[in-house]
Amino acid sequence: MTIIKSKNRVGIYEKALPVEMTWSERIAAAKQLDFDFLEISIDETEARQARLDWSQQQIREIKLLCDDYALPLQSMCLSAHRKFPFGSAEPNNVKQAKVIMLKAIELAHKLGIRVIQLAGYDVYYEPANQDTHLRFIEGMQYSSQLAEQAGVMLAVEIMDTDYLNSLSKFEILKKQVSSPYFMAYPDVGNINGWNYDTCTELKLAQEHIVQIHLKDTLKVKPDFKGQFRDLVIGEGEVNFVEIFNTLKEMNYQAPFVIEMWANDNNWHQNIIIAKNRLKQAAQSVKFPFM
Repeated sequence: MTIIKSKNRVGIYEKALPVEMTWSERIAAAKQLDFDFLEISIDETEARQARLDWSQQQIREIKLLCDDYALPLQSMCLSAHRKFPFGSAEPNNVKQAKVIMLKAIELAHKLGIRVIQLAGYDVYYEPANQDTHLRFIEGMQYSSQLAEQAGVMLAVEIMDTDYLNSLSKFEILKKQVSSPYFMAYPDVGNINGWNYDTCTELKLAQEHIVQIHLKDTLKVKPDFKGQFRDLVIGEGEVNFVEIFNTLKEMNYQAPFVIEMWANDNNWHQNIIIAKNRLKQAAQSVKFPFM
């Protein structure tokens, strides 16, 4: 497996592939679609949270599949904290948030996952206030210490809600969580959807970006709440040409993940369409993508 490449490494989000696939089918499909790695999901569902308790044998089987196909699980999208947030007013939720974080870091270490994407929510299903914000910061400080011990990078996603919807806000958070293992994972679609200047935001935080989600969105307007998912790339308002040109100026070398969802039988063709549109946008500004 070649790790150092002349082009940025590009992965695919697990949920872009049908949920009923076996791990062998999932990894084979990502390889056939010419991706460099797969981003595993640990979300709110019991089925995906159960992965945090995989046995050594289960972990060994996944690692062997990755070796057989020369396609690693390089990153983890950890959205289980939406259900059990660090900012929660319920002590049991905060306790569970810590358990999830510890297990996720241990699983990442065993699987060889380099980056865990954290959801940038203080709370999701509860009212937010200054107390939830302060508890979230404490949770990030706690999580960063665990990550440092394991040598696993934590990266906060720039989200689809207004709590942490820009890299500008991340930079403020970063000053309170100064760990070198606590970085940013911007989703260009989310930044665009909240009407921020995406290119300016990327330049602002370029020293802290360790991976980028590529996703299309429709912007929030006074009479429209925006659309932050379920668009095939090219159907939304994200200007990928400008983004790739900015990343070229930044000499961005870190990986990307294409974030999509397999909602129907067109998932395979939708991924191909998205890849081709992104490649065309990148090639137009001579950015080395796929």
